[in-house]
Amino acid sequence: MNINLLDRNSNPAIILAGILALIVGVGVARFVFTSLLPPMLDDFLTITFAGVLASINFVGYLGGSIFAIFIKDINTKVKFFRFGIFLCLATTLVLGISSNETLWAISRVVAGFGAAMALVVGSAIVMTKLKMDNKTKAMGIHFSGIGFSVFVTDIIVRIVFAYEGSWRDAWIVLTIFGFVASMYSMYILSFDKELKQNVVKHKFDKSLFSPFVILLIIAYFTEGVGFVVQGTFLPDIINSLEGLNGYGSFTWTLVGLAGIPSCIIWMTLANKFGSVNIIIIAMLLQVVGILISALTTNVYLNLFSGVLYGGTFVGLVALFMNLGGKLAGSNPVILMGAFTTAYGIGQVGAPLYSVKLIEIYGNYSNALYVTAAIVLAGVMLLFVAKKFATQEQSKI
Repeated sequence: MNINLLDRNSNPAIILAGILALIVGVGVARFVFTSLLPPMLDDFLTITFAGVLASINFVGYLGGSIFAIFIKDINTKVKFFRFGIFLCLATTLVLGISSNETLWAISRVVAGFGAAMALVVGSAIVMTKLKMDNKTKAMGIHFSGIGFSVFVTDIIVRIVFAYEGSWRDAWIVLTIFGFVASMYSMYILSFDKELKQNVVKHKFDKSLFSPFVILLIIAYFTEGVGFVVQGTFLPDIINSLEGLNGYGSFTWTLVGLAGIPSCIIWMTLANKFGSVNIIIIAMLLQVVGILISALTTNVYLNLFSGVLYGGTFVGLVALFMNLGGKLAGSNPVILMGAFTTAYGIGQVGAPLYSVKLIEIYGNYSNALYVTAAIVLAGVMLLFVAKKFATQEQSKI
């Protein structure tokens, strides 16, 4: 079988370009901030400002996700995808060459918007371009790029530090890497000629928002909260535990490794046992992972908390998005938008209450307890939601 990775219409090239776009958009512009947080806290940032930066990054992402819903034309999507990648790279460079807090704040908001263009719009282009009947498995491979985005950017940071580089050097090297990787993505994720598309105008269908769907949306809000605290602070949480200083970055590497296959595994299980059942199991595992660092300083259990986090959060995004798309039928954009908005609101709020609790108690434990309780409430809502599901819905 002859695979040409420079052919814009080859499925393997499209999937590779999509994964690279996620590494740049989600890894460089978002997740590597978590990787670099411990050295930045030692040198420049306060924990409160780090929480504010995380929160406003998600504000940018939330705005970008909602904006993406209204980009109907595929040629316009390509333009915004490229613009988003450019924003991801420009804002990363700012962090390497500036110490101005206002500039940092602006760059994190803009980076969030760029990340949404790379993830939401980029994924839509990948889905449009793939030439196959059943795209679920291919999209599962594409979303493994979220795990790769954590892992690859973390490895780059490790290499920079191995050569005595600083966190500022790391941001500059990440910008250069992102520029090279994005050239390929931008070339493949475009079209040889402008596509003429009939843009179907969908009316806002209130009937989609049944009690079952509303409960799912609220549960996804709690998952947005569950994602953030470890997604922002995990290396520092581990480093702050007695006897575990230095293990934080290794735990974060495990997050990336566990995230890579998780989409495909969870999507396969959902296909067999029903999405809501599998979402409940994934969220319960996430609760266990969140509580570990609050309850024990055992090194192996805390490393395992990284595996549980990486192995659940990527899969849960794919599971909820896939479920929203299927429940909405011919109009997936509206439910996917509602799901993303709920998740985004959870993401924006969680770092703010976390830093307040860290300031008051001087450790991460209470922030972790509150987060675990919120995700557990989401699980309870899913059990209630199952009672409202039609026979058809419970099979999805």
